[in-house]
Amino acid sequence: MAEAKLTTDHKTIRKWAESRGGRPSHVEGSGKKDDPGLLRLDFGPKDEALDPISWEDFFEKFESAHLAFLYQDRTADGSVSRFHKFVDRNAQEHSSGSHGSRKAHA
Repeated sequence: MAEAKLTTDHKTIRKWAESRGGRPSHVEGSGKKDDPGLLRLDFGPKDEALDPISWEDFFEKFESAHLAFLYQDRTADGSVSRFHKFVDRNAQEHSSGSHGSRKAHA
């Protein structure tokens, strides 16, 4: 079973994404006005449904939506993993009683 980690640290998230060629984006048409809507990391080739956004806008939405980043560094066979998802920070904190980075099993 591969180990997954959970974090809210912006530097960790950005470093993880960029080291895998990921760029901050959002699902086109999912937001209103200044709200980017659904966040995604785009690893290319460009998905027509995803629009790039700045890291600043990405993390502003990440914080306002109270998200946490669940991710995996390596797969079970040791290769680089791009597995990730955005989860409700409040639900994760209530289920474990802790804050910040921690490990989980995926």
